[in-house]
Amino acid sequence: MDTSEVIILSGAIILIYMSALFFVALRLKDNSIADIAWGPGFILVAVTTFLMTNDFALRQILVLSLVMIWGFRLAKRIYRRNRGKGEDPRYQKWREEWGSSFLIRSYLQIFILQGFFMWLISMPVVYIMVASTGSLGWLDFVGTAIWGTGFFFEATADKQLDCFLSDKSNRGKILDRGLWRYSRHPNYFGEVIQWWGIFIVALNLSGAWWTVIGPLTITGLILFVSGIPLLEKSMKQNPGFQDYAKRTSVFIPMLPKKPV
Repeated sequence: MDTSEVIILSGAIILIYMSALFFVALRLKDNSIADIAWGPGFILVAVTTFLMTNDFALRQILVLSLVMIWGFRLAKRIYRRNRGKGEDPRYQKWREEWGSSFLIRSYLQIFILQGFFMWLISMPVVYIMVASTGSLGWLDFVGTAIWGTGFFFEATADKQLDCFLSDKSNRGKILDRGLWRYSRHPNYFGEVIQWWGIFIVALNLSGAWWTVIGPLTITGLILFVSGIPLLEKSMKQNPGFQDYAKRTSVFIPMLPKKPV
């Protein structure tokens, strides 16, 4: 298969996957499964494109492993966070606001739109699976090191946040310890860095420059659309947030500013 065929097939796989999730969500009356299914969706794309090419090169195995480690950890974490709590308040709000158009808007705006972004973000992975040749090079090691840094930030920040939220004495407080002392969103920083790491691995391959659409998409979503803006909006209701925001970097980890 050539590159364009694999890209189109990966899009079709995502369409089937997200459509199936939509019907599961209807049965469960819970659109929150879209969040749990985010990571496994990338694993599905990586595995199926890996099997399509039938090359099994070291670079393909490396990237497949990175995607699986990231995807399984994220899905497990979100599942544990959501277990027994019912539908996420965001989706409950949309369920009320959308009224009679709830079904079609859920399908298009939650599942299909998320699937479209999944497809764009996965482009470096798909290209690596279809175009990899030769042995590993220095960009593979640089990209993997960057991915590992991002994974450390995301996994560690998530663990620190979960521990903080599990302590009832912290209710109403702002987490400003650990990695959260240096960034208001260290987990998001880690997620973005991981995808840039995979893109750098892809740069080993001729003509891979266009796959920058992947890390650019996830960076844009987190910085300007559904990640940081929504979370910051909800955090502003906390009295201690303004002080925290003044001394703490919004995204890239930096030493906190000293009080004026």
